[in-house]
Amino acid sequence: MAAGRTSGCLFAGIVAVLWGIMLPPLANAATPEVREASEAYPKAYALYVDLHEHPELSTNETRTAAKLAGELRALGYTVTEHVGGTGIVAVLKNGPGKTIMLRTELDALPVEEKTGLAFASKVRAKDPAGHEVPVGHMCGHDLHMSALVATAGIMARSRNSWHGTLILIGQPAEETVGGAEAMVHDGLLTRFPRPDAILALHVGNELPAGQVGVIAGAYDTNADSLRITIYGKGGHGSAPHTTVDSIVIAARTILALQTIVSREVKPGEFAVVTVGYVTAGTKNNIIPDSAELGLTVRSRSDAVRKQVLEAITRITNAEAQAAAAPRAPTIDHYEAADVVYNDPALAQRLRVALERALDKEHVVTQEPITASEDFSVFIEQGIPGFYLGLGGADPQKYAQAQASGTQLPSNHSSLFAPDIDPALHTAIAAEVAMLRELLGREGTGA
Repeated sequence: MAAGRTSGCLFAGIVAVLWGIMLPPLANAATPEVREASEAYPKAYALYVDLHEHPELSTNETRTAAKLAGELRALGYTVTEHVGGTGIVAVLKNGPGKTIMLRTELDALPVEEKTGLAFASKVRAKDPAGHEVPVGHMCGHDLHMSALVATAGIMARSRNSWHGTLILIGQPAEETVGGAEAMVHDGLLTRFPRPDAILALHVGNELPAGQVGVIAGAYDTNADSLRITIYGKGGHGSAPHTTVDSIVIAARTILALQTIVSREVKPGEFAVVTVGYVTAGTKNNIIPDSAELGLTVRSRSDAVRKQVLEAITRITNAEAQAAAAPRAPTIDHYEAADVVYNDPALAQRLRVALERALDKEHVVTQEPITASEDFSVFIEQGIPGFYLGLGGADPQKYAQAQASGTQLPSNHSSLFAPDIDPALHTAIAAEVAMLRELLGREGTGA
């Protein structure tokens, strides 16, 4: 069996070189995890299409949560709904042993899908401000949920391969970085068995589909969301001398904020200050009383985080003062998430398990990503965590983009669409491999 596997991979490698694409995914079909993932794939794909067609915004994931709860109950899990809002917790006990938690997200984004998929989302819904917005699973959470349900089925049907307690959670409101904290506050770690480790994965175009990326230590970044309101004095657009123009103040503030990273943060330290939206005015000949800016701020160290946030406050106030604004700006720090830290020992242990299940060429060392999310909340409760990167890019398009220096659509893009086959296969096989490793592979203990 080992010789056949090696020759198969060699042939695949020759094809890859000839065609200039990545090595075919999941070449090692001999491992139990890969075989089981292939068997589970058709049902998982059907669930993926259903979830993709019916996305729901953060904190409103009622259909999504009910769908997952029903699927998991049918597999024999004890399911509790409405944990931290729309969150779900599913528990499967299989004798003595460790307790391991696997998490997926439930929510979608206010983004209009433009992928052209036959099952593309056409959903529209009201956002928290009451505005009607398009809704789409443009971050891959539909893939994560489908993989988790398929993994749940495999684990339920193969109890002789592990022992202990498996907890699966469907977390709401990841996109607004509030769902993890809400679940913890609602007793996730007291009402249910406390896990010895917690796992999750995320699909993206940083890697080709069929590969997974392992990072030990910092996986992503701190995130801080700011809402800045700049106050001026409105008036007629033809008489700016009678006003204090909030739009001009906002424009100067935006440009000055860009000097924080380029001129204040030490070169080599990671920091991002992005102004994602500007809202001001109603008509071209009216100077408005106020302007609003929406910022996302990213960092990896506490020191840089503090430095950047203080600089934003200083610059924003100074620009308003320079324009003789009638009042100081308000700065609302309304969302925050800390760095997701992968326990190094856990990462190394799971890397070995993933290499065994997927083959070494499909398990790579990944660079930390610049995005953020609230999986860090669980780790901050003193639980060792591991967050796996899942390749989602079409292997041929990925190779072409690497060769040309172009960028594939990122998560949150209206064009983001993971190469579901093989990305979903890989996610299922990877999750099963990691869970069996920590819950006692082949009954050997964890």
